[in-house]
Amino acid sequence: MAKSHRKIAFDPDAAIFTAKKRKAIPHEFILDALAPLSPEARAMFGCLAIYVGDKIVCALRDKRDATADDDGMWLATTLEHHESLQRDFPNMRSIRVLGKKVTGWQILPANAPDFEEVALRACEFIHAGDPRIGKVPASRRLSRSTTKRAAQRMTAQKQGEVRKNTRD
Repeated sequence: MAKSHRKIAFDPDAAIFTAKKRKAIPHEFILDALAPLSPEARAMFGCLAIYVGDKIVCALRDKRDATADDDGMWLATTLEHHESLQRDFPNMRSIRVLGKKVTGWQILPANAPDFEEVALRACEFIHAGDPRIGKVPASRRLSRSTTKRAAQRMTAQKQGEVRKNTRD
């Protein structure tokens, strides 16, 4: 039986040809302020994580939903730096959507009247290399190859111990 060669009309307005609309960059002025540091942006937990070198320095969030209270600039820091950062950023607080009372992440809330000014000041701290802002994620502390080699060594050591114990 012969195949039919039916012609299909090309419709550029058809749904399959429409591109998915990209989400707007939340608080884009922050990314602009960090541009001289060549930041890398990645999606993370519904936010836009900003890396400078190996450090994650902040995350930008603008959900405008029931959790909008946690929209703003999330600073990557540690508990030991909260008190000193609080003096520089009086509106800074823990992120409620994370479910814990106090977390390493702290937020400069977008609903604060001085949000843009304070966020730009945090960018200045990042430019200056302030050690209170930014942390190297565990996944970047050890490269995968280093981790894999260490696991292989441990396995080899365990196998050696098992062989030794079975000889006794």
